[in-house]
Amino acid sequence: MSGQNDDKALSALRECIDKIDTQILNLLKERMNLVHQVGVQKHQAGSAIYRPEREKAIIERLSAELSSDDLLDKKAVSAIYQEIFAISRNLEMRQKVAFLGPIGSYTHQAARERFGAMSEYIALNTISSVFKALEQKRVKYGIVPIENNTNGVVGATIDNLNNSNLKIIAELVLPIHHSFVSRCEHLSQVRRIYSKDIAFGQCSEFLKSHNLDELEFVPVDSTAKAAQIASEEDASAAICSKVAAKLYELPVMFENIEDTHDNRTRFVVVSDFVNAPSGNDKTSVFATLHNYKETAALFRLLEDFKAFGINLTKIDSRPIKAQHNFAFGFFIDFKGHYLDENIQALFAKRKDELKWLGSYVAGFDFEA
Repeated sequence: MSGQNDDKALSALRECIDKIDTQILNLLKERMNLVHQVGVQKHQAGSAIYRPEREKAIIERLSAELSSDDLLDKKAVSAIYQEIFAISRNLEMRQKVAFLGPIGSYTHQAARERFGAMSEYIALNTISSVFKALEQKRVKYGIVPIENNTNGVVGATIDNLNNSNLKIIAELVLPIHHSFVSRCEHLSQVRRIYSKDIAFGQCSEFLKSHNLDELEFVPVDSTAKAAQIASEEDASAAICSKVAAKLYELPVMFENIEDTHDNRTRFVVVSDFVNAPSGNDKTSVFATLHNYKETAALFRLLEDFKAFGINLTKIDSRPIKAQHNFAFGFFIDFKGHYLDENIQALFAKRKDELKWLGSYVAGFDFEA
């Protein structure tokens, strides 16, 4: 008798969920109709479809309505609405996104998290190719890595930004988590493991603790390539990203197998428009000091940042290839928007030495 009561209670709960799902669907249809109208107006005005500052404001407003008793938190709200935003943008205009490939890479995963399942993705072999696709208007957005918290900045991204009129319009910090995937039913059936060479070292503790360190390790060009091979070969496994496992329909046997869990990569979204200020922005510049050989030239630049009340969050030197004799410039991040009065004053004083690389919403990204 109690079993029948349990079944009735479960059925009643499912009926309630079905009704709510219908309400959610109807509200989403209503929202998308409004989005379409916004898209028409944006198209007529020639304004940008992607507005990170507007999306940030929505997330902040909705998160403020949460209470400590709610099962949803800000991270969950962000995850749900990132997909809604991505679908909305595709309704306004089909989104074409280039990224540093291959398909299934961590850059691909970052692109999917920002632009959703409906966008059209184009994997390119080099960072320069992503910038060229943007400059030739073959895509609207490009996603490339700009720094890793253990390996430092990605020089090719800095160089391309410095030699282009394209701008950073958003950033995304992605934790780099490795998964162990295989079609084998049991670990004992695995005979060889594929991955990028560095990933084996990053997961050495997991491999030893599961007695896998005596198996054949086969290094390949990328973790995505490892997943592809493991999907085609018997008795094989791969260490790869979640998106690669999903792409090649490989069962995930273990998640988050890396030795340390603080490995993060910062990605930037690059495009041909400028963001409006959001009130919580970050700006990136490249500084080329004309008097770099003079004593304390960099110190005087930093003094100017202090004098104008600008808070630096990052500075990194970068060789200037067009010059000789070990000439260096500096990649700099700081708080604020290019249009802020104090930042405009800095650029007025250093107009020939600072290249503006973009201003974009700061503190908007959440872990996957």
